[in-house]
Amino acid sequence: MKFSQRIIALRRERGLTQQAFADATGIHVQQIKRYEADTSQPSADALKKVAKCFGVTTDWLLFENAERGPDEDLRLQFEAMSQLSPEEKDIARAVLEGLALRHIARQWVGPGSKLR
Repeated sequence: MKFSQRIIALRRERGLTQQAFADATGIHVQQIKRYEADTSQPSADALKKVAKCFGVTTDWLLFENAERGPDEDLRLQFEAMSQLSPEEKDIARAVLEGLALRHIARQWVGPGSKLR
């Protein structure tokens, strides 16, 4: 669902008019109309105001389901990791961080590098 559709649905669920939504967020009603018509995207500040008004996260407003989550083939492993002890989670975090840094380093030095 697009941002415009999400805010329309949230506003209607709460029984707010566009003007009431504008008043609650401090965003001009004409800008609210542009967001809902999908002719304008919110600034970071406006997005924060909308999220606070509706009690949702900015991620929920912007991203499709599973758009930011792990790939399906890793989802089960991440779910299993939630059962680890705090110490094991720290180790898992460190390993993942190391892999991510290695990936970034490879991008900097090029595909033919001997970075292992």
